[in-house]
Amino acid sequence: MARASLVICNGEFEGMRYDLEGEETLIGRNPTTHVTLLDENISREHALILFDLDDGEYTVEDLQSTNGTKVNGKGIRSHVLQPGDEIQIGHTVFRFDRD
Repeated sequence: MARASLVICNGEFEGMRYDLEGEETLIGRNPTTHVTLLDENISREHALILFDLDDGEYTVEDLQSTNGTKVNGKGIRSHVLQPGDEIQIGHTVFRFDRD
């Protein structure tokens, strides 16, 4: 069972859930990413969510994307996620949920 998940909060895929099961979850436009978004404002490999086994924390990192990544409305390079945080990538807004 996943320890955490991303839930889309807007658009036609609102409510869709992506379980964060591995130590790395890649988000982008490339079909080989774990979470693939069809949005021209998103880089092929846009952001990465990392799980740290030692401290149990999830961190989102922007992969030097063209249009950036926002958490709770602020542009970030790296951000330790808290339950309820909203991550914006392109036009898509995710809510970070933690079990």
